[in-house]
Amino acid sequence: MEKLTVQEEEAMLSIWQLNGGFVKEILDNLKGEKPPYTTLASTIRNLERKRYVKAVKYANAKRYEPVISEEEYKGRFMNNFVGDYFRNSYKEMVSFFVKEEKLSPEELEEIMDMIKRNKS
Repeated sequence: MEKLTVQEEEAMLSIWQLNGGFVKEILDNLKGEKPPYTTLASTIRNLERKRYVKAVKYANAKRYEPVISEEEYKGRFMNNFVGDYFRNSYKEMVSFFVKEEKLSPEELEEIMDMIKRNKS
């Protein structure tokens, strides 16, 4: 799947939250500064071309529904992110966040507990 631009990701977040919608609904649901309607419509057409959404026709309007789940996208994104920036090493990624003081010892303990619970 093609990588999404920032604008496409923002649109997808809105689409996932709504579980699909018309351009106006998606626009109303966007957080922060909203793009012009025509810009969002163009962004959503790009998402359709990239096969992230599908258009379902209702009379003379189109409702856009997600083709890929948010969880599936996050999984693919994280795999690419770790591969591109941390040589496919999640250990290296965690080490980076520790060095940057983005993860506290308490948070690391929580992560370790989660790992231990999933193994049993």
